[in-house]
Amino acid sequence: MVEPVETMDGWYSLHDLRTIDWNSWKMASEEERKNALHSFEQLLTKWEAVEEEKNGSHVLYKVVGQKADLMFMFLRPTMDELSDMETELNKSKMGEFLLPAHSYVSVVELSKYRPQKEGEPDPETLPETQARLKPILPKWEHICFYPMDRRREGNENWYTLEKDVRGKLLYEHSMTGRKYAGKVKQIITGSIGLDDWEWGVTLFAHEPLQFKKIVYEMRWDEVSSRYGEFGEFFVGNHFPKEKLTDYFSV
Repeated sequence: MVEPVETMDGWYSLHDLRTIDWNSWKMASEEERKNALHSFEQLLTKWEAVEEEKNGSHVLYKVVGQKADLMFMFLRPTMDELSDMETELNKSKMGEFLLPAHSYVSVVELSKYRPQKEGEPDPETLPETQARLKPILPKWEHICFYPMDRRREGNENWYTLEKDVRGKLLYEHSMTGRKYAGKVKQIITGSIGLDDWEWGVTLFAHEPLQFKKIVYEMRWDEVSSRYGEFGEFFVGNHFPKEKLTDYFSV
C-alpha cells in the first residue's frame, strides 16, 4: 500500500488579485479618490502592525500583463482572519474600485519525508521549522505565483509511487532550488481540498529573469518532467505604500 506523507501546516494563505475599475476611478470626484486612497493606506498600516507583531504577513504587487492590476498575498493563523481581511478590503472606499480578478486559497506546507530518528525532537517544534511555516513575506522587487498538480496518468501517477521514491525525487528537486539561494525565495502552500489545484508556488526575486531560470531548470528534474502539471503564472512588481498616490493619480 502506498503511504501518504505527513505534512506540517502553518499559516493560511490567500492570493487576492484585483482589477482596477479605471473608468470609475477617473469619473469619481477628487474627494472620493482622496477618501479611497486614505482608506487603502489605513488598511495597509493596520496590516503592517499585525506583521510587526508576527501575527501574520502580507505583500502587495502590481501585476504585469492583463490578468489583473494588483496582487495581494495574505498570511494569517486562521481562515476566518483571511475572510475578514477580504471583507474589510471589499467594504472599504477603495474596494469600490477593485474588481475581483482571481483568488487562491491554501496553507503554508512542509512535508515530513525524512524519517524521524529515535530521540530526535519533532521537527515541527523546531524554531527554524516554525519560521518557515509562519513566514514574514519578503518585500523583494518581484513576485511570481502559479498553482500546480502532480500528474495522475497511467505509469506517470505520482500517487502510486512509494514514499521513499517520492522523497528522493523531491530531494533532487530541492537541490536544484538551492542553486538559487539568495536569488529566489520560495514559499510552498498546500491547497488540496481548499482550491482547484494541489499546491501553490510563490517565488520572490530581486531580478525577474531569475524566475525564468529557476522554473526552466526545475522542469528538467524528473519530479516536474514526469509528474508536474502547471496552471497560470502571475508576475508582478513590488508596490510599496509610499507609491500609492503616484500610481492612482489622474
